[in-house]
Amino acid sequence: MPGFRAVAPGIMAAETLSSRAVTAYIFPMIADFLRRLTAPAPAPLPDTDARLALSALLVRIAKSDGDYAAEEIRRIDRILQARYRLNQVEAAKLRAQAEEIEHQAPDTVRFTRAIKEAVGYDDRLAVIESLWEVVLADGQRDDDENALLRTVAPLLGVTDQESAQARQRVENRPA
Repeated sequence: MPGFRAVAPGIMAAETLSSRAVTAYIFPMIADFLRRLTAPAPAPLPDTDARLALSALLVRIAKSDGDYAAEEIRRIDRILQARYRLNQVEAAKLRAQAEEIEHQAPDTVRFTRAIKEAVGYDDRLAVIESLWEVVLADGQRDDDENALLRTVAPLLGVTDQESAQARQRVENRPA
């Protein structure tokens, strides 16, 4: 696995990987993961794969407005730390893997439907709340982020009302 270094306060990034390491480890792992996730009838994901899929969705929402801001990256890391009881480096590693999964994943509709089939409802509802945390992290509700969340919520089996309630919970939290 790659080493990690601080690139800004609170943000860890993967150091450059050799092409041999990428070929030998990362790409086969991602290809296998995506193959399992997008199979015609995906089996429930093991916990580590569910973490990766849901983390990739957080990355996708953060990138949806074309500005993958440092505050969004920090928020994703904090969400991963809290949700999965990870330290800063572990969260950064998970995010780095999620960034690659998000980059390689199919379109959002197929990716999100696959997650719905493989991840339990309670986790999907919690992810909607986490997605709102990322959307609101930079203090702006971008139209692209809103549109993606309006698409993703029902694909995950979460109603518009439940999504709105999740957004309100996030907005009402102390900063």
